[in-house]
Amino acid sequence: MAVRAPQPTSTRSSAEEIRLAFADAWGEMGAAWGVPPSVARVHGYVLVSTGPLTERAVRQALGLSHRAASLALAECVGWGLIERVPDPVRFGRRGPSAVAYAKVGDHWVWFQRIAEQRKQRETDPVLPTIEQAMALADEVAASSPQDAEVLGLRDWLVDFREFVRLFDRAVALVARAETTEIARGFAVLARLDDATLDRLLRLLSSLPADELAATFAAVSRVSPTTARRVLAAAHRVARLGG
Repeated sequence: MAVRAPQPTSTRSSAEEIRLAFADAWGEMGAAWGVPPSVARVHGYVLVSTGPLTERAVRQALGLSHRAASLALAECVGWGLIERVPDPVRFGRRGPSAVAYAKVGDHWVWFQRIAEQRKQRETDPVLPTIEQAMALADEVAASSPQDAEVLGLRDWLVDFREFVRLFDRAVALVARAETTEIARGFAVLARLDDATLDRLLRLLSSLPADELAATFAAVSRVSPTTARRVLAAAHRVARLGG
């Protein structure tokens, strides 16, 4: 006779256990990103909840103080991960309007907002700092043109500035793109196995940068119909070449 697994005594309590477990795991992961665990836990709890939550509900669920919960919610709002909404329980009643908090859009929306906020808070301030260091390096190099160490530092700063600029452009692309476009791009990549992606990267790195840039710029201006014809032609050529 088959033995049935024990059933949860309450669907609500079982669901709440899952929400709390997710919030705790999200908090631990946030610490690895340099995010305060309390902020990450609050975001995780709101993220996995089905509707708006008041500060009190978040505080009681996660065992936080009023101050800790308020600060964490404000930080999440500042990052654009959650938003303030009217409390549906108090909506339409007399008296001061109550505030609740809800997750923002789908997963790609808050992923995009994290990228945008990290750019504003981390990448953008780095470039002026690098420029200041480069100005100092140029000044010292001008007065000591034979100092190999100074010249080496200046060259390193030039390379590092270029790296930061490229990284900044990549993050800016994610931040300004439509979420549907980001999701579609990642979905296409997910359909390719690792070996194919590795071959594509090696192929791109072997082609002249100017030719690649010119080709991408030209293709970006054509209509979807023309682009599909180009893809079909490229597919036929690739099969012949293979």
